[in-house]
This record gives sequence, C-alpha cells and structure tokens, in this order.
Amino acid sequence: MGIIALGINHKTAPVAVRERVSFDPATMPDVLQQLLQTLTPVTEVSILSTCNRTEIYCSYTDGGEEVDVQAGQALLTWLSQHHDVDEKTLLDSSYIHHNNDAVQHMMRVACGLDSLVLGEPQILGQFKSAYAVSQQAGTTGSDLGRLFRQTFTVAKEVRTNTAIGQNPVSVAFAAVSMAKHIFSDLSRSTALLIGAGETIDLVAKHLKDAGIKQIIVANRTLARAQKLAEQFHAEAVLLEDIAQELPRADIVISSTASPLPILGKGTVERAMKKRRHSPMFMVDIAVPRDIEEEVGDLNDVFLYTVDDLKDIIEENVKSRQDAAVQAEQLIISGVERFMRELRSLDVVSTVTSLRTQIESLKDECLSKARRQLANGDDPAKVLQQFAHTYTNKILHTPTKQMRKAGAEGQLEIMDWVQELFQLSDDTNNSMTENKEKNTSE
Repeated sequence: MGIIALGINHKTAPVAVRERVSFDPATMPDVLQQLLQTLTPVTEVSILSTCNRTEIYCSYTDGGEEVDVQAGQALLTWLSQHHDVDEKTLLDSSYIHHNNDAVQHMMRVACGLDSLVLGEPQILGQFKSAYAVSQQAGTTGSDLGRLFRQTFTVAKEVRTNTAIGQNPVSVAFAAVSMAKHIFSDLSRSTALLIGAGETIDLVAKHLKDAGIKQIIVANRTLARAQKLAEQFHAEAVLLEDIAQELPRADIVISSTASPLPILGKGTVERAMKKRRHSPMFMVDIAVPRDIEEEVGDLNDVFLYTVDDLKDIIEENVKSRQDAAVQAEQLIISGVERFMRELRSLDVVSTVTSLRTQIESLKDECLSKARRQLANGDDPAKVLQQFAHTYTNKILHTPTKQMRKAGAEGQLEIMDWVQELFQLSDDTNNSMTENKEKNTSE
C-alpha cells in the first residue's frame, strides 16, 4: 500500500488560488466517489477543505518510486481538471508527500503544527469531520481508516502532553481567555461587543464556544450589527444606545475604527453605580482606543488594551513554539508506530499468500496420489512419490531464485535464507553427506 498527500495551503498559495480549489461540503460525497472511480490506482480517498488549505489523502496500489510519481501527477491533473485551474498554477502552489512523509504531514496538520496560528485546536475537528464524510461516502476503508485513527491518537497525545494549545495566540482568543479567568462561569455573564468587524466576529465565536449565552452587539450601522447578531442569537443596538445597555454588561470588548473614544469615564462610572460595583471586564482592541484610559482607574473595572494582549500573545507564542518541539517528537514516534504496523500487515499478507500457494501445491499432489491409489498402485510407492513431488514443487522456485541471486552476487539473499529456515552448518553438512551417500549407492 502506498500513501499520498497532495495539498495547497496558506504557506504555498494566496487566497485567490486557495478559494478556486476549495470543495463545497454539500457535494463532497459525490466528489470523493468520482475521484475514486476516475483514478484507478487509488483505493481509498479523503479530502480536507478549509479556508486555509485543501488536501487530498489517498491510499493506492504500491508499485515503487515510479508509481509514486505517477499517482501524484494523476492526482494533480484530476484536481486541475475538476476545478478548471491551470495545472502549472497548481504545480507551483502545491506540495506532494509520499508514504512516511505523507503520514508525518497528516499528523502535523491534525496537531496544528502546520496551521496559520500554531497549535490552533479547530483543525483537529475539521480533520475528524473530513474522515467522517469519506466514511459515509464509502471512500475510506481499513487502510486510511487505520491512518486516521493513529493520527487522532497522536493528536490527543500532543494535546495532553504538551502546552501546544493551552495558551491564546490571537487577540480575540486572548481577550476571551482573560475573561474566563475573571468570571468562573461565563454562562451567567452578559457581553457587550462594540463594533461588527472581523475581530468582533471572532470574539463572538470564542465567547459562544466558552458558553456565554447573552451577547449584545453595538455598531454605528444597525443593519451590520443585526447581521452579526443573527449568527450568534444576540441582540443588536446602535452605538448611541451603549450607555443604556452598559449596566447589563459583565464583559465589554470594543474594536471599531472610531477616531475618538466611544466610552468615557463618566459613562462607565454611572453604569458601575447601577451595577452596585459588580466587576466589569473591559478589553479595548481598537487603535486609536475606544475606551478612555481613565476608565481603568475605576474600582471593580478591569480594563486591558491591545498592548496588554500582545504581551500575553508573544509570551504564549514562545510557549507554543517550545511545545511544538515536543510535539514533533511525539509525531515522529507516531509515524514509526504506524509504519511498523503497516509493515507487520504486509508480513501477514505475505504469509497468507505463501500458505495459500503451499496449500495449492499440496492439494495438487494429493489429488494425483488419490488417483494412483484408486488405480491400485502400491501405497508405499504412492506415498514416497507424493513426498518427493511435493518437496520438489515447494523448493523449485526458491531454488531457482537463489541460483540467480548467487550468479548476480546477491549473497545477502543467502544469509536471509539461512536465517529464515534456521539452517546451521550441521544441517548443511548432513545434507551434503546424504547427497554423497545417495550418489555412491
């Protein structure tokens, strides 16, 4: 069995190329079956398609280095034709890994070591989803199934035994993580998000993932606030309504493009009185700042700026980089375990084939012996002939191949035969003596 991973990601291609080779989740089962039917050497296939990468994982009939190259080229051609993208463009933007390298690459992707944000946890869920879709489509079986399961095991080891995903490395995630330190149960908290851009969108997602139930989105344009609010079952208000909504907010995260502060000390002070000084956590991600610096002087208000978050992020990036080194070692061990398992399966397959061949020769010789006995031949002679014929048939091909290897100087094969059949010098001497005895008689 050969394994191949063909991919395009944020490191090798701009978004203009990545978006052209992405796959619609709704059509994925049909695409997987089409690929399997189109490329004959491919025996199993799964596709991972996210905003940052498109990767195709295949098992195929192994036939050496030449077949590896042909399989990779066929896969690239198929991707080019399926998406109607110039093959030269894909060749310049893609990467192809085979066998050990393919296994290692898949494990690195699943562990977040190949992600835009080092160690991000979402990719493992996307990886599992890709496998589930291919299972449902009937395009993965025992080969890729075994590889995916080993990949998930390694990813779990990395998450459990390293700090690769424990510390936030994005502004939005860092802000939400800090909120979790102040409020032990976010499900009881209310968040006021000021702005409706990309960062606030990501903040809202992380808050929802953290269990928060009440979110208010305030924006200069109500329609934009409503559009974002609909995604997270939140409320939408205008910026001028902030003073009215502020007393409800346990968490305030602001990120607008306003040239002047939106929240002043007086507004927050009045809100705190109405809250009876229940703690309020505030993060000002905007540059220039949305919240006046003096707000941080108020009792029970925890105000952080984007610079505070950057310090945390830089420290956490370093922590993740250190953890990534540990993760790489776990991945190398995981690859070795998988390849050992794969080789052991190859041994089982070879042993099965050998037994089948020997059984076939036995049945052939037995059939002849039974006919001789039915014709009244001497049983002792029939038995002697059966043993002689069966032995010759078993040893014919191996003997022929050994003579050929000896003539070509492949003496290591003789060593393998010695070890395989546990041939000792005593055995060889005994065989020689018997041969000489038979010759003299």
